[in-house]
Amino acid sequence: MAEREKVAHLLRRATLGPTAEQVDQAERAGYAATVETLLRPPTADRGAAATPMPTFATDPYQGLGKGASREEKQKAKQARRAQVQQLTQWWVDRMIAAEHQLTEKLVFFWHGHWATSVQKVDVAQLMAAQQEVFRRDGRGDFGVMVKAMLRDAALIHWLDGQRNTRKAPNENLARELMELFTLGIGAYTEADVKGAARALTGWTIDRTTGRAAFVPGRFDDGEKTVLGQTGHFGADELAGIILAQPAAAHFVPARLWFRFASGEPMPAGAAERLGRAFAERDVTALVRALLLDEEFAATGGQLVKQPVEWLVGAARQLGIDARSAGEKRKQLYQGLNRLDQVPFRPPSVGGWPSGTAWLTTFSTQTRLQLSQALAAGASAAAVDRLQAAPASGRPDALARLLVVDAWTDRTRAILADNAKDVRKLIMLGLVSPEYAVQ
Repeated sequence: MAEREKVAHLLRRATLGPTAEQVDQAERAGYAATVETLLRPPTADRGAAATPMPTFATDPYQGLGKGASREEKQKAKQARRAQVQQLTQWWVDRMIAAEHQLTEKLVFFWHGHWATSVQKVDVAQLMAAQQEVFRRDGRGDFGVMVKAMLRDAALIHWLDGQRNTRKAPNENLARELMELFTLGIGAYTEADVKGAARALTGWTIDRTTGRAAFVPGRFDDGEKTVLGQTGHFGADELAGIILAQPAAAHFVPARLWFRFASGEPMPAGAAERLGRAFAERDVTALVRALLLDEEFAATGGQLVKQPVEWLVGAARQLGIDARSAGEKRKQLYQGLNRLDQVPFRPPSVGGWPSGTAWLTTFSTQTRLQLSQALAAGASAAAVDRLQAAPASGRPDALARLLVVDAWTDRTRAILADNAKDVRKLIMLGLVSPEYAVQ
């Protein structure tokens, strides 16, 4: 495999959409150096600085008294929706604008891993606070993240942790903590779930601050047994017991492989190497090992882009600034809704689907409509770059622009027949199988 193809594959997986210029730079720097730059960017992120997270002073419902009228409640509900919409649009803007793309890709990964939906949480402040945990802790000690998430108000609300008391333990958070977040199916028993639920009692949500709070009177301080360990432990001790399990060394690497490398099972050799890299539960060490692994380089064509990846990547490659896209901005966000992947709204605690689940007839029709909008909004620089090439060379120029290694003969023939109309050419490239599968 040529060096350019290797770094292009790396950037397609480690970012939300590389530009041709970024591939050029990576080719000059070399593969290993590019991995280190992705992991530890040498400069500040100007794109992130230009798209600061919105701040929400209060939850609109906090100001309502017990005697609030129906009209007042309706206004508060509408205000909540407006805040959620603002937060959602901000994150898509940030993903497009950010220069530290691996950071954004990891935040998106963790959002799908600790899948929490605003449709139940309903409060923008809680979802924003959860994302701050992903940004702060998502590249360091996984144990620190686990402990932080057990105190995360959005996750607690999402999995009914506020209903978990010593008198009436609720097992939802305990079960998903082990099954979906840390260990996987088969690595624990029902007795472990019951003991873990008791260890997580006491945590609730302060309605005034919107933050998780520990209420000693709700905590079960009795002796529990979880995963072979017995004691009077609470949330932090539970996290330590779980992360000491052999299954913990393999679960997160497998999830990372699934989203960054391949929908196929991880080869045994890669699983062993990534397990060793994650021995200290260091996420950065794990990501480095994944991106440098020899098996990772062989996973081309094994992932289908998720709708967010597809849309954000196209906007980045076409030089579209969603913040100044006017009415088209609304159209793009509505498109994500039609494609069934809206940030902050995963369909379940299991997160979003993957692979061919995104390649339905309806989604193809929706991507076609969105591709027309994206092509129409392409920057003058992107359009000029294609127009500068002779008609016969425009399919190759488009491949470079969209960071596609090569077109199949069938796709190339379609592109060649439409090469005179540059914006139509862009639209056809965005709906091609070669662009959807990476």
